[in-house]
Amino acid sequence: MIFLSTLVFSMFITITLMPLFRRLAIRLSAMDIPDRRKVHPYPIPKCGGIAMALGALIPVLLMVHGDQLLRAIVIGAAIVVLFGLMDDFRDLGYKAKFSGQLAAVLIVIFYGGIKIKSLGMLLPDDVVLPDWFAIPLTLIVIVGVTNAINLSDGLDGLAGGISLLSFICIAYLAYRGENVLIALLAVGMVGAIFGFLRFNTYPATLFMGDAGSQLLGFLAVTLSLGLTQANTALSPLLPLILLGFPVLDTLTVMFERVHGGKSPFVADNNHFHHRLIRLGFFHTEAVFVIYILQASLVTAAFVFRFYSDWFLLVLYVTFSGLILSGFFVADRTGWHLKRYHFLDNVIKGKLKVLKEKNILIRISFRMVKTGLFSLLVFTCFLPARMPKHVSFLALTLTGLIIATWLIKKKWLGGALRLSAYLLIPFVVFLSEKEMATWMSPQAVQIYNFSFGVLALFVILTLKFTRRKKGFKTTPMDFLILFIVLVVPNLPDEQIRAYGMGLVAAKIIVLFFSYEVLMGELRGEFKKLGWATTAAMGVTCVRGFLG
Repeated sequence: MIFLSTLVFSMFITITLMPLFRRLAIRLSAMDIPDRRKVHPYPIPKCGGIAMALGALIPVLLMVHGDQLLRAIVIGAAIVVLFGLMDDFRDLGYKAKFSGQLAAVLIVIFYGGIKIKSLGMLLPDDVVLPDWFAIPLTLIVIVGVTNAINLSDGLDGLAGGISLLSFICIAYLAYRGENVLIALLAVGMVGAIFGFLRFNTYPATLFMGDAGSQLLGFLAVTLSLGLTQANTALSPLLPLILLGFPVLDTLTVMFERVHGGKSPFVADNNHFHHRLIRLGFFHTEAVFVIYILQASLVTAAFVFRFYSDWFLLVLYVTFSGLILSGFFVADRTGWHLKRYHFLDNVIKGKLKVLKEKNILIRISFRMVKTGLFSLLVFTCFLPARMPKHVSFLALTLTGLIIATWLIKKKWLGGALRLSAYLLIPFVVFLSEKEMATWMSPQAVQIYNFSFGVLALFVILTLKFTRRKKGFKTTPMDFLILFIVLVVPNLPDEQIRAYGMGLVAAKIIVLFFSYEVLMGELRGEFKKLGWATTAAMGVTCVRGFLG
């Protein structure tokens, strides 16, 4: 339950703080201005990093006390975020940014004890590296990966999405290895990234800025090193697989700059995502392709986590060779993605007609509205026992909804979102932990299948919506689909015993559906308010009556 609580609270804190920091960024002119290298057409606030840092770290600090490694990581992360914020506001030079990163890395090395002490079977007899070599190597690796993630932040949702996949794998491997601290920190980052992607998927309404992208890189590499350099059977080369795509991108770009007689720190538009767009991919398609590649690496890291270090090195070199060869061949032959008439004109044309006539959106929207209302209320009946503290929470949230409805109706959307985000994880977890005996196995199967049906109609609603603003279909759909399909099938007895995979999948589907429905209702929250209040009422009555 501690991991679920961390995930929910980190996501909630991030989502709550994002609008506040967005307004602050606009007031202080902390805006990302378009230029020839950038693809967004108008200035966008770059304030997401500080909200992500607070969202990820506050829940962990509340749950873990007195741990020296935690203090070192938090202090290092705070330094990285501080220097990143200064860069977002006044464009620090690369020397100033490196000095901040250097200070953060030295803290996690000397105070936190994180060092690359072993390269596994790459060295004879598993030689332990001496400090005079291990410390500079650790410093180079952490600073390098921090900047690699920073430089990959070139398209909406890109850096957040690839980092999300890495943190999910780190969290699970740490959980399996009973490394609670690293698992909690990784889960906190997963929640914070989910909260951030709510605002950052294409078309983005805010950016994470250098503060956010450097935070992602710093924590991803630090946690992966802390996990694999401990007393564990995991290969010490796993961080290379988990974070290898942005590292390959950065090394390739820097090599090309140096080869062309330029400084390796001068920005250009030769990153992999730029190249994909030049090859004819749309913005969202380029992000989707990179998500697929990163998901492949993360899956390989999990599947081959106990394999030979030489095998992992050969695997990564082969992967890198295929990527670079593909771009090289495309450049030499002038290859460009073909847009097929049948796909773009015939199929998309038919879908456009259906969209203009509002046929599919009417059906899918009604199914989402009916399905979400039904599943939300029905799920509150499923726990065999409803704890009183959950009922007290539901009663408090009901009071909040009613008060907002009567006093400040324009805040009703926020009150409903807060209530749903706090109630849903508890009732879903309780229903999976100990389900009511009146549910037959066949009924359970139908109930579980209904979440997949709801997710399908949510995606159809996003695809055919006529809204110009708000939550819409993006490459984040792939991330959600990846998690919903993979997490329930993780080979872990405890996760399966408590149904944690299904818990995570159901929570994500309900959150996703709630966000989409709020966007489609366009401020008319009366029916959604009644449904949410009904779910709260069922929870209250069941807990207080026993």
